[in-house]
Amino acid sequence: MQKILLTSLLFLLPFLAFGQERSLTLQEAIDIALENNYQLKQAENNRGLSDTRVRSAQFDFLPNLNAGFNGNRTVGRQFVEEDASFDDRTTYGFSGGLSSNVTIFAGFRNIANLRMTEADRESNELELERLKENIMFDTASRFLQVVLNQELLNISNATLEASQSQLEQVRAQVEVGARPTVDLYNQESAVANDELNVIQRENALDVSKARLIRIMQDDRITDVAPSMPTTEELSLIPVDLNLNELINAALESRNDFRAQEFNIESNRQGYRIARSQYLPTVTASAGINSRYSDQISFMGDPVSFGDQFFDQNISRNIGFNIQIPIFTRWNSRTNVQSAHVQLRNSQLQLDNVRFQISEEVRQAYSDYLSIAKELESTEKALIAAERAFETEQQRYEVGSSTLIELNLSNANYVQAQSNRIQAIYNFVFQEKLLDYFIGQLDGEIQF
Repeated sequence: MQKILLTSLLFLLPFLAFGQERSLTLQEAIDIALENNYQLKQAENNRGLSDTRVRSAQFDFLPNLNAGFNGNRTVGRQFVEEDASFDDRTTYGFSGGLSSNVTIFAGFRNIANLRMTEADRESNELELERLKENIMFDTASRFLQVVLNQELLNISNATLEASQSQLEQVRAQVEVGARPTVDLYNQESAVANDELNVIQRENALDVSKARLIRIMQDDRITDVAPSMPTTEELSLIPVDLNLNELINAALESRNDFRAQEFNIESNRQGYRIARSQYLPTVTASAGINSRYSDQISFMGDPVSFGDQFFDQNISRNIGFNIQIPIFTRWNSRTNVQSAHVQLRNSQLQLDNVRFQISEEVRQAYSDYLSIAKELESTEKALIAAERAFETEQQRYEVGSSTLIELNLSNANYVQAQSNRIQAIYNFVFQEKLLDYFIGQLDGEIQF
Protein backbone atom coordinates (compact mmCIF):
# COMPACT_ATOMS: atom_id res chain seq x y z
CA MET A 1 0.00 0.00 0.00
CA GLN A 2 2.83 2.38 0.85
CA LYS A 3 4.47 1.64 -2.50
CA ILE A 4 1.26 2.51 -4.31
CA LEU A 5 0.93 5.81 -2.43
CA LEU A 6 4.56 6.67 -3.08
CA THR A 7 4.23 5.91 -6.80
CA SER A 8 1.06 8.00 -7.05
CA LEU A 9 2.77 10.88 -5.24
CA LEU A 10 5.76 10.79 -7.58
CA PHE A 11 3.42 10.75 -10.58
CA LEU A 12 1.34 13.69 -9.35
CA LEU A 13 4.24 15.76 -8.04
CA PRO A 14 4.95 17.60 -11.35
CA PHE A 15 1.28 18.47 -11.74
CA LEU A 16 0.98 19.62 -8.12
CA ALA A 17 4.04 21.82 -8.60
CA PHE A 18 2.60 23.39 -11.71
CA GLY A 19 -0.72 23.95 -9.99
CA GLN A 20 1.00 26.29 -7.52
CA GLU A 21 2.44 29.72 -8.19
CA ARG A 22 5.37 29.30 -10.56
CA SER A 23 8.41 31.54 -10.62
CA LEU A 24 8.94 32.51 -14.22
CA THR A 25 11.59 34.49 -16.08
CA LEU A 26 10.80 36.33 -19.28
CA GLN A 27 12.77 33.91 -21.43
CA GLU A 28 10.98 30.93 -19.86
CA ALA A 29 7.62 32.54 -20.62
CA ILE A 30 8.66 33.16 -24.23
CA ASP A 31 9.92 29.59 -24.66
CA ILE A 32 6.64 28.17 -23.32
CA ALA A 33 4.59 30.43 -25.59
CA LEU A 34 6.65 29.49 -28.65
CA GLU A 35 6.30 25.81 -27.84
CA ASN A 36 2.53 25.83 -27.33
CA ASN A 37 1.15 28.52 -29.63
CA TYR A 38 -1.36 26.97 -32.02
CA GLN A 39 -0.86 29.61 -34.72
CA LEU A 40 2.84 28.81 -34.78
CA LYS A 41 2.08 25.11 -35.14
CA GLN A 42 -0.28 25.85 -38.03
CA ALA A 43 2.40 27.97 -39.71
CA GLU A 44 4.93 25.15 -39.32
CA ASN A 45 2.44 22.75 -40.92
CA ASN A 46 2.03 25.16 -43.82
CA ARG A 47 5.80 25.34 -44.18
CA GLY A 48 5.94 21.56 -44.51
CA LEU A 49 3.22 21.73 -47.15
CA SER A 50 5.27 24.34 -49.05
CA ASP A 51 8.24 21.95 -49.14
CA THR A 52 5.98 19.25 -50.55
CA ARG A 53 4.73 21.57 -53.28
CA VAL A 54 8.27 22.47 -54.28
CA ARG A 55 9.18 18.79 -54.59
CA SER A 56 6.05 18.19 -56.65
CA ALA A 57 7.01 21.05 -59.00
CA GLN A 58 10.50 19.59 -59.38
CA PHE A 59 9.12 16.16 -60.25
CA ASP A 60 6.93 17.71 -62.96
CA PHE A 61 10.02 17.77 -65.19
CA LEU A 62 10.24 13.97 -65.08
CA PRO A 63 8.25 11.55 -67.27
CA ASN A 64 5.36 9.71 -65.69
CA LEU A 65 4.80 5.94 -65.78
CA ASN A 66 1.41 4.22 -65.84
CA ALA A 67 0.43 0.55 -65.83
CA GLY A 68 -2.96 -0.63 -67.03
CA PHE A 69 -4.61 -4.09 -67.06
CA ASN A 70 -8.00 -5.21 -68.35
CA GLY A 71 -9.82 -8.54 -68.15
CA ASN A 72 -13.09 -9.44 -69.86
CA ARG A 73 -15.59 -12.30 -70.23
CA THR A 74 -17.85 -12.29 -73.28
CA VAL A 75 -21.00 -14.43 -73.57
CA GLY A 76 -23.11 -14.65 -76.74
CA ARG A 77 -22.95 -15.09 -80.52
CA GLN A 78 -19.43 -14.53 -81.74
CA PHE A 79 -17.38 -14.95 -84.90
CA VAL A 80 -15.24 -18.09 -84.93
CA GLU A 81 -12.06 -17.65 -86.95
CA GLU A 82 -11.33 -21.40 -87.39
CA ASP A 83 -14.37 -22.14 -89.57
CA ALA A 84 -15.41 -18.55 -90.40
CA SER A 85 -18.82 -18.96 -88.77
CA PHE A 86 -20.84 -17.53 -85.90
CA ASP A 87 -21.53 -19.50 -82.75
CA ASP A 88 -22.84 -18.99 -79.23
CA ARG A 89 -19.98 -19.35 -76.79
CA THR A 90 -18.17 -17.81 -73.80
CA THR A 91 -14.72 -16.28 -74.31
CA TYR A 92 -12.11 -14.88 -71.94
CA GLY A 93 -9.56 -12.19 -72.63
CA PHE A 94 -6.85 -10.20 -70.85
CA SER A 95 -4.75 -7.20 -71.84
CA GLY A 96 -2.22 -4.97 -70.16
CA GLY A 97 0.58 -2.54 -70.74
CA LEU A 98 2.91 0.22 -69.58
CA SER A 99 2.86 3.78 -70.86
CA SER A 100 4.89 6.91 -70.22
CA ASN A 101 4.82 10.49 -71.41
CA VAL A 102 6.91 13.57 -70.78
CA THR A 103 6.27 17.24 -71.45
CA ILE A 104 8.84 18.63 -73.85
CA PHE A 105 7.49 22.16 -74.09
CA ALA A 106 4.55 23.80 -72.33
CA GLY A 107 5.29 27.48 -72.69
CA PHE A 108 7.84 27.27 -69.82
CA ARG A 109 4.94 26.50 -67.47
CA ASN A 110 6.92 23.96 -65.43
CA ILE A 111 9.78 26.39 -64.86
CA ALA A 112 7.41 29.15 -63.78
CA ASN A 113 5.52 26.76 -61.51
CA LEU A 114 8.75 25.69 -59.79
CA ARG A 115 9.80 29.29 -59.23
CA MET A 116 6.34 30.14 -57.91
CA THR A 117 6.36 27.32 -55.35
CA GLU A 118 9.87 28.27 -54.25
CA ALA A 119 8.76 31.87 -53.76
CA ASP A 120 5.74 30.67 -51.78
CA ARG A 121 8.00 28.57 -49.59
CA GLU A 122 10.28 31.53 -48.85
CA SER A 123 7.27 33.71 -48.11
CA ASN A 124 5.83 31.14 -45.69
CA GLU A 125 9.20 30.81 -43.98
CA LEU A 126 9.46 34.57 -43.46
CA GLU A 127 5.87 34.76 -42.26
CA LEU A 128 6.67 32.02 -39.76
CA GLU A 129 9.64 34.01 -38.46
CA ARG A 130 7.53 37.15 -38.16
CA LEU A 131 4.88 35.18 -36.30
CA LYS A 132 7.56 34.04 -33.85
CA GLU A 133 8.53 37.68 -33.34
CA ASN A 134 4.87 38.56 -32.72
CA ILE A 135 4.56 35.85 -30.08
CA MET A 136 7.82 36.90 -28.44
CA PHE A 137 6.76 40.54 -28.39
CA ASP A 138 3.23 39.84 -27.10
CA THR A 139 4.59 37.58 -24.38
CA ALA A 140 7.17 40.17 -23.34
CA SER A 141 4.57 42.95 -23.21
CA ARG A 142 2.21 40.84 -21.09
CA PHE A 143 5.08 39.76 -18.86
CA LEU A 144 6.11 43.37 -18.28
CA GLN A 145 2.52 44.33 -17.56
CA VAL A 146 2.39 41.72 -14.81
CA VAL A 147 5.65 43.05 -13.35
CA LEU A 148 4.39 46.63 -13.52
CA ASN A 149 1.08 45.74 -11.87
CA GLN A 150 2.96 43.88 -9.14
CA GLU A 151 5.11 46.95 -8.47
CA LEU A 152 2.04 49.19 -8.40
CA LEU A 153 0.36 46.77 -5.98
CA ASN A 154 3.43 46.89 -3.73
CA ILE A 155 3.22 50.68 -3.69
CA SER A 156 -0.49 50.52 -2.87
CA ASN A 157 0.11 48.02 -0.04
CA ALA A 158 2.88 50.17 1.40
CA THR A 159 0.63 53.22 1.19
CA LEU A 160 -2.20 51.35 2.92
CA GLU A 161 0.10 50.23 5.72
CA ALA A 162 1.29 53.82 6.21
CA SER A 163 -2.31 55.07 6.21
CA GLN A 164 -3.37 52.46 8.76
CA SER A 165 -0.42 53.38 10.96
CA GLN A 166 -1.35 57.04 10.59
CA LEU A 167 -4.95 56.15 11.52
CA GLU A 168 -3.80 54.56 14.77
CA GLN A 169 -1.80 57.66 15.65
CA VAL A 170 -4.71 59.98 14.87
CA ARG A 171 -7.11 57.79 16.87
CA ALA A 172 -4.81 57.94 19.88
CA GLN A 173 -4.41 61.71 19.55
CA VAL A 174 -8.17 62.19 19.25
CA GLU A 175 -8.77 60.09 22.36
CA VAL A 176 -6.50 62.34 24.41
CA GLY A 177 -7.94 65.50 22.83
CA ALA A 178 -4.81 66.45 20.91
CA ARG A 179 -6.60 66.28 17.55
CA PRO A 180 -10.13 67.10 16.47
CA THR A 181 -12.53 64.24 15.71
CA VAL A 182 -12.78 65.35 12.09
CA ASP A 183 -9.15 64.27 11.59
CA LEU A 184 -10.14 60.73 12.59
CA TYR A 185 -12.95 60.70 10.05
CA ASN A 186 -10.70 62.11 7.33
CA GLN A 187 -8.04 59.50 8.03
CA GLU A 188 -10.59 56.68 8.05
CA SER A 189 -11.74 57.90 4.64
CA ALA A 190 -8.16 57.93 3.40
CA VAL A 191 -7.63 54.36 4.62
CA ALA A 192 -10.82 53.24 2.87
CA ASN A 193 -9.66 54.84 -0.38
CA ASP A 194 -6.28 53.14 -0.03
CA GLU A 195 -8.01 49.79 0.56
CA LEU A 196 -10.07 50.34 -2.60
CA ASN A 197 -6.91 51.16 -4.51
CA VAL A 198 -5.31 47.90 -3.30
CA ILE A 199 -8.36 45.92 -4.43
CA GLN A 200 -8.21 47.55 -7.87
CA ARG A 201 -4.47 46.87 -8.16
CA GLU A 202 -4.98 43.25 -7.15
CA ASN A 203 -7.65 42.86 -9.81
CA ALA A 204 -5.42 44.47 -12.44
CA LEU A 205 -2.61 42.09 -11.45
CA ASP A 206 -4.89 39.04 -11.69
CA VAL A 207 -6.13 40.12 -15.12
CA SER A 208 -2.58 40.65 -16.42
CA LYS A 209 -1.53 37.24 -15.06
CA ALA A 210 -4.48 35.62 -16.82
CA ARG A 211 -3.46 37.26 -20.11
CA LEU A 212 0.12 36.03 -19.66
CA ILE A 213 -1.05 32.49 -18.89
CA ARG A 214 -3.38 32.63 -21.88
CA ILE A 215 -0.61 33.37 -24.37
CA MET A 216 1.56 30.57 -22.92
CA GLN A 217 -1.32 28.08 -23.44
CA ASP A 218 -0.17 25.67 -20.75
CA ASP A 219 -3.02 24.21 -18.67
CA ARG A 220 -0.62 23.21 -15.90
CA ILE A 221 0.27 26.83 -15.13
CA THR A 222 -2.46 28.44 -13.03
CA ASP A 223 -0.47 31.24 -11.40
CA VAL A 224 2.82 32.96 -12.12
CA ALA A 225 5.38 34.96 -10.17
CA PRO A 226 7.46 36.81 -12.79
CA SER A 227 11.17 37.10 -12.02
CA MET A 228 12.56 40.42 -13.19
CA PRO A 229 15.64 42.55 -12.42
CA THR A 230 14.97 45.38 -10.01
CA THR A 231 14.59 48.90 -11.32
CA GLU A 232 18.09 49.66 -10.03
CA GLU A 233 19.51 46.84 -12.17
CA LEU A 234 17.80 47.94 -15.38
CA SER A 235 19.67 49.97 -17.95
CA LEU A 236 17.91 53.33 -18.22
CA ILE A 237 20.36 55.18 -20.45
CA PRO A 238 18.70 56.57 -23.60
CA VAL A 239 20.48 55.90 -26.89
CA ASP A 240 20.86 58.42 -29.69
CA LEU A 241 18.93 57.15 -32.72
CA ASN A 242 18.52 58.31 -36.30
CA LEU A 243 14.99 58.00 -37.68
CA ASN A 244 15.98 57.48 -41.32
CA GLU A 245 18.47 54.79 -40.37
CA LEU A 246 15.78 53.04 -38.31
CA ILE A 247 13.33 53.07 -41.24
CA ASN A 248 15.94 51.76 -43.68
CA ALA A 249 16.92 49.03 -41.22
CA ALA A 250 13.27 48.04 -40.83
CA LEU A 251 12.76 47.78 -44.60
CA GLU A 252 15.82 45.54 -44.82
CA SER A 253 15.08 43.37 -41.79
CA ARG A 254 11.30 43.11 -41.42
CA ASN A 255 10.23 39.58 -42.34
CA ASP A 256 6.72 40.65 -43.29
CA PHE A 257 8.12 43.13 -45.83
CA ARG A 258 10.44 40.51 -47.34
CA ALA A 259 7.60 37.98 -47.36
CA GLN A 260 5.50 40.38 -49.41
CA GLU A 261 8.35 40.70 -51.90
CA PHE A 262 8.29 36.93 -52.36
CA ASN A 263 4.50 37.11 -52.75
CA ILE A 264 5.06 39.48 -55.66
CA GLU A 265 7.53 37.03 -57.19
CA SER A 266 5.02 34.22 -56.76
CA ASN A 267 2.30 36.22 -58.50
CA ARG A 268 4.75 37.20 -61.24
CA GLN A 269 5.37 33.52 -61.97
CA GLY A 270 1.63 32.89 -61.80
CA TYR A 271 1.21 35.53 -64.49
CA ARG A 272 3.78 33.72 -66.65
CA ILE A 273 1.92 30.45 -66.14
CA ALA A 274 -1.30 32.08 -67.30
CA ARG A 275 0.38 33.51 -70.42
CA SER A 276 1.80 30.09 -71.28
CA GLN A 277 -1.74 29.05 -72.20
CA TYR A 278 -1.31 31.00 -75.45
CA LEU A 279 1.62 28.76 -76.50
CA PRO A 280 1.52 25.21 -77.92
CA THR A 281 2.23 22.15 -75.80
CA VAL A 282 4.52 19.37 -77.03
CA THR A 283 4.61 15.98 -75.32
CA ALA A 284 6.34 12.71 -76.14
CA SER A 285 4.96 9.29 -75.26
CA ALA A 286 6.01 5.64 -75.33
CA GLY A 287 4.29 2.41 -74.39
CA ILE A 288 4.29 -1.37 -74.50
CA ASN A 289 1.10 -3.50 -74.58
CA SER A 290 0.10 -7.13 -74.85
CA ARG A 291 -3.09 -9.22 -74.83
CA TYR A 292 -4.43 -12.76 -74.39
CA SER A 293 -7.54 -14.54 -75.64
CA ASP A 294 -8.64 -18.12 -75.04
CA GLN A 295 -9.97 -18.26 -78.63
CA ILE A 296 -6.56 -18.14 -80.27
CA SER A 297 -5.21 -21.54 -81.32
CA PHE A 298 -2.50 -22.98 -83.54
CA MET A 299 -3.25 -26.10 -85.61
CA GLY A 300 -6.21 -26.84 -83.38
CA ASP A 301 -4.29 -26.43 -80.13
CA PRO A 302 -4.96 -23.38 -77.92
CA VAL A 303 -2.01 -20.99 -77.51
CA SER A 304 -0.99 -20.61 -73.87
CA PHE A 305 -1.19 -17.38 -71.89
CA GLY A 306 2.58 -17.07 -71.63
CA ASP A 307 3.15 -17.48 -75.36
CA GLN A 308 0.48 -14.93 -76.21
CA PHE A 309 1.04 -12.30 -73.53
CA PHE A 310 4.82 -12.39 -73.26
CA ASP A 311 5.75 -13.20 -76.88
CA GLN A 312 3.31 -13.26 -79.77
CA ASN A 313 0.94 -10.35 -78.92
CA ILE A 314 3.42 -7.73 -77.68
CA SER A 315 3.17 -4.33 -79.35
CA ARG A 316 5.27 -1.19 -78.79
CA ASN A 317 4.60 2.43 -79.60
CA ILE A 318 6.37 5.76 -79.50
CA GLY A 319 5.16 9.15 -80.62
CA PHE A 320 4.63 12.81 -79.89
CA ASN A 321 1.70 15.17 -79.60
CA ILE A 322 1.37 18.88 -80.34
CA GLN A 323 -1.58 20.89 -79.08
CA ILE A 324 -2.01 24.44 -80.37
CA PRO A 325 -4.63 26.59 -78.64
CA ILE A 326 -6.70 28.38 -81.27
CA PHE A 327 -9.90 29.32 -79.47
CA THR A 328 -10.45 28.63 -75.76
CA ARG A 329 -13.73 30.56 -75.35
CA TRP A 330 -11.75 33.50 -73.84
CA ASN A 331 -10.72 31.38 -70.85
CA SER A 332 -7.01 31.96 -71.44
CA ARG A 333 -7.50 35.71 -71.76
CA THR A 334 -9.55 35.77 -68.56
CA ASN A 335 -6.89 33.78 -66.67
CA VAL A 336 -4.15 36.11 -67.89
CA GLN A 337 -6.06 39.22 -66.84
CA SER A 338 -6.85 37.68 -63.44
CA ALA A 339 -3.18 36.79 -62.87
CA HIS A 340 -2.11 40.30 -63.90
CA VAL A 341 -4.56 41.86 -61.44
CA GLN A 342 -3.19 39.63 -58.67
CA LEU A 343 0.32 40.75 -59.53
CA ARG A 344 -0.61 44.42 -59.45
CA ASN A 345 -2.51 44.04 -56.18
CA SER A 346 0.48 42.36 -54.53
CA GLN A 347 2.70 45.22 -55.69
CA LEU A 348 0.26 47.71 -54.22
CA GLN A 349 0.21 45.70 -51.01
CA LEU A 350 3.99 45.99 -50.83
CA ASP A 351 3.66 49.77 -50.99
CA ASN A 352 1.09 49.62 -48.21
CA VAL A 353 3.40 47.48 -46.06
CA ARG A 354 6.24 49.94 -46.71
CA PHE A 355 4.12 52.90 -45.53
CA GLN A 356 2.87 50.91 -42.54
CA ILE A 357 6.42 50.03 -41.46
CA SER A 358 7.48 53.64 -41.84
CA GLU A 359 4.54 54.79 -39.72
CA GLU A 360 5.18 52.19 -37.01
CA VAL A 361 8.87 53.05 -36.76
CA ARG A 362 8.14 56.80 -36.67
CA GLN A 363 5.59 56.30 -33.89
CA ALA A 364 7.90 54.03 -31.90
CA TYR A 365 10.78 56.50 -32.35
CA SER A 366 8.63 59.41 -31.20
CA ASP A 367 7.37 57.44 -28.19
CA TYR A 368 10.93 56.46 -27.30
CA LEU A 369 12.06 60.09 -27.24
CA SER A 370 9.01 61.07 -25.21
CA ILE A 371 9.45 58.30 -22.65
CA ALA A 372 13.18 59.09 -22.38
CA LYS A 373 12.16 62.61 -21.33
CA GLU A 374 9.58 61.18 -18.93
CA LEU A 375 12.35 59.25 -17.18
CA GLU A 376 14.09 62.46 -16.23
CA SER A 377 10.93 64.36 -15.31
CA THR A 378 9.42 61.55 -13.20
CA GLU A 379 12.69 61.18 -11.30
CA LYS A 380 12.67 64.88 -10.45
CA ALA A 381 8.97 64.74 -9.59
CA LEU A 382 9.48 61.75 -7.29
CA ILE A 383 12.33 63.45 -5.41
CA ALA A 384 10.29 66.62 -5.01
CA ALA A 385 7.13 64.75 -3.94
CA GLU A 386 9.08 62.71 -1.36
CA ARG A 387 10.62 65.84 0.16
CA ALA A 388 7.26 67.59 0.18
CA PHE A 389 5.63 64.65 1.96
CA GLU A 390 8.40 64.44 4.57
CA THR A 391 8.15 68.20 5.18
CA GLU A 392 4.36 68.07 5.43
CA GLN A 393 4.59 65.12 7.82
CA GLN A 394 6.96 67.07 10.08
CA ARG A 395 4.67 70.10 9.99
CA TYR A 396 1.68 67.94 10.88
CA GLU A 397 3.50 66.40 13.82
CA VAL A 398 4.22 69.86 15.29
CA GLY A 399 0.67 71.00 14.58
CA SER A 400 1.40 73.53 11.84
CA SER A 401 -0.41 71.58 9.13
CA THR A 402 -3.77 69.86 8.76
CA LEU A 403 -4.45 66.19 8.10
CA ILE A 404 -6.05 67.08 4.78
CA GLU A 405 -2.85 68.75 3.65
CA LEU A 406 -0.83 65.74 4.82
CA ASN A 407 -3.07 63.29 2.95
CA LEU A 408 -2.90 65.42 -0.17
CA SER A 409 0.89 65.46 0.01
CA ASN A 410 0.89 61.69 0.55
CA ALA A 411 -1.38 61.17 -2.48
CA ASN A 412 0.99 63.26 -4.59
CA TYR A 413 3.92 61.16 -3.36
CA VAL A 414 2.15 57.91 -4.16
CA GLN A 415 1.23 59.20 -7.62
CA ALA A 416 4.84 60.23 -8.22
CA GLN A 417 5.98 56.73 -7.25
CA SER A 418 3.48 55.16 -9.65
CA ASN A 419 4.48 57.52 -12.45
CA ARG A 420 8.15 56.71 -11.90
CA ILE A 421 7.61 52.94 -11.96
CA GLN A 422 5.47 53.18 -15.08
CA ALA A 423 8.02 55.42 -16.80
CA ILE A 424 10.81 52.93 -16.06
CA TYR A 425 8.99 49.92 -17.42
CA ASN A 426 7.56 51.86 -20.34
CA PHE A 427 11.09 52.89 -21.29
CA VAL A 428 12.35 49.31 -21.08
CA PHE A 429 9.37 48.13 -23.11
CA GLN A 430 9.76 50.90 -25.68
CA GLU A 431 13.34 49.82 -26.39
CA LYS A 432 12.11 46.34 -27.26
CA LEU A 433 9.21 47.84 -29.19
CA LEU A 434 11.72 49.58 -31.43
CA ASP A 435 13.57 46.31 -32.00
CA TYR A 436 10.25 44.66 -32.84
CA PHE A 437 9.20 47.27 -35.40
CA ILE A 438 12.67 47.29 -36.93
CA GLY A 439 12.59 43.50 -37.15
CA GLN A 440 15.67 42.90 -35.03
CA LEU A 441 14.26 40.76 -32.22
CA ASP A 442 16.56 37.79 -31.70
CA GLY A 443 15.76 34.49 -30.02
CA GLU A 444 16.17 36.01 -26.56
CA ILE A 445 14.81 39.21 -25.04
CA GLN A 446 16.93 40.57 -22.19
CA PHE A 447 16.30 43.59 -19.99
